[in-house]
Amino acid sequence: MAKYDVVLLTEARYEDPIERDDYIDNVLLEDKLVLESLQKVGLNATRVDWARKDFDWNDARFLLFRTTWDYFYKWTEFSNWVEETKKKSLFINPISTIKWNLDKHYLIDMHESGVNIAPTMIIKKGSNEKLEKVFDNAGMKELVLKPLVSGGGRHTYRIDKSNISQYESVFRSLIKDEDMMIQEFQNNVPIEGEISLMFFGGRYSHAILKKAKNGDFRVQDDFGGTVHDHVASTEEIEFSTYAIKQVDPIPVYGRVDIFRDNNNDLALAELELIEPELWFRNHPPAADMLAEEIVKLF
Repeated sequence: MAKYDVVLLTEARYEDPIERDDYIDNVLLEDKLVLESLQKVGLNATRVDWARKDFDWNDARFLLFRTTWDYFYKWTEFSNWVEETKKKSLFINPISTIKWNLDKHYLIDMHESGVNIAPTMIIKKGSNEKLEKVFDNAGMKELVLKPLVSGGGRHTYRIDKSNISQYESVFRSLIKDEDMMIQEFQNNVPIEGEISLMFFGGRYSHAILKKAKNGDFRVQDDFGGTVHDHVASTEEIEFSTYAIKQVDPIPVYGRVDIFRDNNNDLALAELELIEPELWFRNHPPAADMLAEEIVKLF
C-alpha cells in the first residue's frame, strides 16, 4: 500500500528553501493551494524533490509534476529517473503524454491535427548544414532558433540576415548533441504578448497574459517578462479547447500558450503538459478543479 496518494514533484531549490524571495514564495503558495485542494477531496499528499535519493517512490501512488524546472540541465539523470520511477508510481498525466510533450516535435503533430502554429522547420542532430544555409532555405526574413527539448527560453535566439554570423558557432555546438528547430519570428508577440490558458480534464479554468520587457521578444520572467490578468475571449477559449482535446487521452492538467501570428490568426506557441506554471495564485478555484480531476483516477 502506497504511503501517499499523490506526491507533488518539485526540485531541490524549492523543496524546503531557507532563503526566500517573492518568486519562491509564489512557488510555495501554489503548491500549498494544490495540497489543500487534494486534502479537501480526501487524498493524502506531500511534495518531494524529484532527484532525492532517499525517497522510496513505491510510497507514491501518483506523481504530479509541479516545479521540476531543473530537468533541462540534468537531462540524462532525469530521463533515467523517469524510466525507473514509472515502474513504481503512476504519473498523473501519463508517461506517454509526458514523453510526447518533452520534445517539440509535438508541434508538428498538432499542426497535422488542424491546430495553427508558426511556420516551423526541424534540423536533425548531427546536421552539417551551416546556419546561413538553413536560413536561406527557410525563406524567412527573421526567425527564432531553439532546441526541441527546452524550456524557460533556454538557447532561444532571434536571428536575421544582419546577425546570423554571430550564432553560427552556437548552432554548431548545439546541433552536435540535439535536434534544433527554427520558427518564423512572430511580430505580434513583442507587442501583444502570449496568452496562457489553463485546462483541467479538458475544461477551461482561467487565463493570464505574458508580456516581454521592452526590447525583448521572450515573455518568460527569466528575461524580464511580466504577467498580467487576462479575460480570455470566446475565440481564444475555443481555439485552446480544440488544441488540448487533440491529445489522447485528454490531459488531467495542461496549459495552452497562444498568440496572434503574422496573419493575425490565433496560433499555438506551446502545449505545456509536464510541469507548467498554472497560476493558481491568480485563480485559487483552479486548484479545486485539478483535485476534482485527480480524484477521478482513484
